[in-house]
Amino acid sequence: MTPPLLGRFALVTGAGQGLGEAMALALAEAGATVALLAREEAKAAEVANRIRANGGRAELLAADVRDEAAVSRARETYESALGGRLDILINNAGINLRKPITEFTLAEWNRVIETNLTGTFLMCRAFVPLMTGRGYGRIINLTSMMAHISLPGRTAYSASKSALLGFNRALALELAPEKITVNGISPGVCDTEINAPLMGNPELRATFLAKTPLGRWGLPSEIAAAALYLCSDAAGFMTGTDLVIDGGWTAQ
Repeated sequence: MTPPLLGRFALVTGAGQGLGEAMALALAEAGATVALLAREEAKAAEVANRIRANGGRAELLAADVRDEAAVSRARETYESALGGRLDILINNAGINLRKPITEFTLAEWNRVIETNLTGTFLMCRAFVPLMTGRGYGRIINLTSMMAHISLPGRTAYSASKSALLGFNRALALELAPEKITVNGISPGVCDTEINAPLMGNPELRATFLAKTPLGRWGLPSEIAAAALYLCSDAAGFMTGTDLVIDGGWTAQ
């Protein structure tokens, strides 16, 4: 059977670990050529090598998504390596700082907002021109269940992820004439590096599991499967919305 994304070109940010790694591997397995963008090139290189070992094609892009000049250079590198076509853009790079509002420094606040929100804007602004004029395109911006509910100590993270919901709606309308869809995925608590402080603390771990009706952590592969669906032809009539994959947390 022909791989569903054969011949497609995809770019994933934050692709060196966690959900980004899982989505990059899934896209490659589905036949796409994948560009992996990450600040830590060594980790992304390991993912790229796994893709190549399985017969896929992967290219590395080293950049901090907060850095306008670095994003511009990443686009130049992409065009040099893969040409002027991009079909799928997944903005996954993100950080979370957990602390009371009174303990946040302005630099810490800016770091979260600039990574999670401004970085998505910079990537879309730079790479959308490579997606237009083809009658097909998929943009997925990773949000979070913390865009729909929240917890103490998550002011910066929830603010950045909630803002992405509005960003996705507006961009979906803007790009609809190009037949480029824009959607979000809101993961719940998944077994990834960003949640290591929760998973490594027995008390917090038990608390989060107790609040998750399905009683377990989400798997990166489950988020990757949702991303593959959103990238497929089957999701062509779906845009400007958000998939919440949280084990039932927000249903309560």
